[in-house]
Amino acid sequence: MTATALPLYRDPAAPVPERVRDLLGRMTLAEKTGQVNQRLYGWHAYQRTADGHRLTDRFADEVAAFGGMGALYGLQRADAWSGVGFDDGLNAGDGARMAAQVQRHVMENTRLGIPVLLVEEMPHGHQALDGTVLPVNLSVGATWDPALYAEAAAAAGAELRARGAHLALVSALDLVRDPRWGRAEECFGEDPYLAARLTEALVAGTRQAGMGVVLKHFAGQGATVGGRNSAATDLGARELHEIHLVAARAGVAAGASGVMAAYNEFDGLPCVANRHLLTEVLRERWGFEGLVMADGGAIDRLTRLTGDPVAAGALALRAGCDLSLWDDCFPRLAEAVAREPSLEAELDTAVARVLALKFRLGLFDQAPAAAGDGRSGRRKVAELAERVARASVTLLSHDGEVLPLSPALRRIAVIGPNADSVEQQTGDYTAPQRPGSGVTVLEGVRAFIPPGTEVVHARGCELVGDDLTGVPEAVAAASGADVAVLVLGGSSARRPDTVFDANGAAVAGTGASPGMTCGEGVDLADIALPAGQRALLDAVTATGTPVVVVLVQGRPHALPDLHGTAAAVLTAWYPGPSGGRAVAEVLFGVHEPRGRLPVSVPRSAAQLPVFYNRKDHRYRGYVDQSHDPRHAFGHGLSYTTVEYGPPRLSHDSVSARDPRLTCRVTVRNTGSRPAHETVQLYVRRISGTTSWPRVRELRGFTHLLVAPGAQAEAVFSIDGDTLASLDRDLAWVVEPGVLAVETGPSSERTQHAHLDITTPE
Repeated sequence: MTATALPLYRDPAAPVPERVRDLLGRMTLAEKTGQVNQRLYGWHAYQRTADGHRLTDRFADEVAAFGGMGALYGLQRADAWSGVGFDDGLNAGDGARMAAQVQRHVMENTRLGIPVLLVEEMPHGHQALDGTVLPVNLSVGATWDPALYAEAAAAAGAELRARGAHLALVSALDLVRDPRWGRAEECFGEDPYLAARLTEALVAGTRQAGMGVVLKHFAGQGATVGGRNSAATDLGARELHEIHLVAARAGVAAGASGVMAAYNEFDGLPCVANRHLLTEVLRERWGFEGLVMADGGAIDRLTRLTGDPVAAGALALRAGCDLSLWDDCFPRLAEAVAREPSLEAELDTAVARVLALKFRLGLFDQAPAAAGDGRSGRRKVAELAERVARASVTLLSHDGEVLPLSPALRRIAVIGPNADSVEQQTGDYTAPQRPGSGVTVLEGVRAFIPPGTEVVHARGCELVGDDLTGVPEAVAAASGADVAVLVLGGSSARRPDTVFDANGAAVAGTGASPGMTCGEGVDLADIALPAGQRALLDAVTATGTPVVVVLVQGRPHALPDLHGTAAAVLTAWYPGPSGGRAVAEVLFGVHEPRGRLPVSVPRSAAQLPVFYNRKDHRYRGYVDQSHDPRHAFGHGLSYTTVEYGPPRLSHDSVSARDPRLTCRVTVRNTGSRPAHETVQLYVRRISGTTSWPRVRELRGFTHLLVAPGAQAEAVFSIDGDTLASLDRDLAWVVEPGVLAVETGPSSERTQHAHLDITTPE
């Protein structure tokens, strides 16, 4: 008796394209439709019982409706929007078991046994109960350290993979071009080059962990009009390619599994329906073979254009969208094919991409029970989270006398609404934390004080509002102290009383997002610190006690001139649950400050935009205030003094055909403490370009550790990628002309050397 041969798609030795072709040829129209849908909220797929957790009938019905399931979003998500907490949600061990149970049900109860992609949020660590939380992306950007971030991403990805997930959703492509935007915390910064290097690190790390990553959001979402979430963008093609597509292109080249189409629109066409963006640029020009996923409910919004959901689904499919998220349009693609049979070829293309990813991730060839318990490696992730937090703390100003804090202090006052709250230092998209976990700034300071030093605490005011009833207590605490650490800033903490949109964004407005000053849906018109915090700052600094201001925030708040008022100002961009320890280590000089600004810090919202790489039109500023930022992109001080020498080029002239040279910079530590320097390389186009130049453009950075009294040399290898600009055909080329190669510690403190790029003979 001869055993029945396995179908080709079941053969792990067969090439992926052949397996896809074989499986696709066996599928019905309904099964194809099921593979491009991601309809169910994952927390609706299970329920807690007396014996643990079980799959719901709702989940089983969804699988049966399409003879399978393309993807399941957020099986393990926990937060105020989902309503999932420790009473009913999945902890690390439960999550791994439930993921295996989901997979087993799908594979054993469908005709073809196609596994499901389990998709989870990993904005800054896994958004699940007992998932390790990393500092937010803006904090990662402040490290200027792709190697460190790759390690952290790999560790977080491994934790996520151990719980049975396959795809991580991570914001990486948006830039902070307007800090009024509430999702600024999810960005690596304002600069395309820095974002590209960190996006590459993210992709490399997650791939090392065996995870796929979907990069959000494609594209230009950080440049919406007025800093309003999901609004239109006034971007021309050049600005789009020169600024907003750079990180995406790098992520695609690094091997990202997918990109998520953004909510915003260009010239009246939403990204999810933009064939030029999703097909002509992403696939035809860049050669991307992965998935394009819609953002939550985005395809449904297209009905405003098409008039009905069937046509809306067809519009997104033709544009190049492969996988929906929670919408009602893609489930009706079979109707769209019935209306227009030629559309089935477009559907087959999308299904093939979904299947190919499942094959590449090994889903067909793994037993559903292969997931671990989700707890292994947590210590490593937590250690890396602290390293990122420590490396991101940025010293904006100091008088050279108060910091680092002296062990001889008798009394320290720790004051402010962000001084003693773990949830207010973790950022948006964070799962509930177990009581007692984490370290606040207050707790961090208490852990580092020597015997005999007293720490007093007063909240002083709330994060928002103008209630000043707590100010007298704070003034009394500061008046009797040797130094006051004033912890101000913002919060993206979601709470049970927060009102949410259908896609999980907080609803802005009075009372709708209480206590939130940042996060998805929480955009600000005025980015100054709230009135109560400003009053507290004035009152505490008026005591005459030296004041160190620590900003725990998710966006760059506009800062007043604190020179001569505050002894020092530091910023920590939502440094995570243990971020208070990282801040304290820097305050006490256990570790040197080494963070650098990934964004420009404005003086007021009235001067926006203030990003450093604006077009160089010789603008001279406003009449009533400076147009320069309070602190420039790349800025960050240390507890020592350093001197930078000028850049030294190995050649002062190169051919556009082969523009390779070396740039060297000497950095001297003239102080008494170690210096962690981030040496930055910029290009400024002086003449010869086919489009108007920018003030300067970051094109390299490197780290130096310089001992007191010593010097070190930063070496940059410059090539065509360093010197390229976007020509009139929107291609990156090296154009003949004159450039200034600039180096220094920030974008506003550079020295330059001229470089002639000659026309090839």
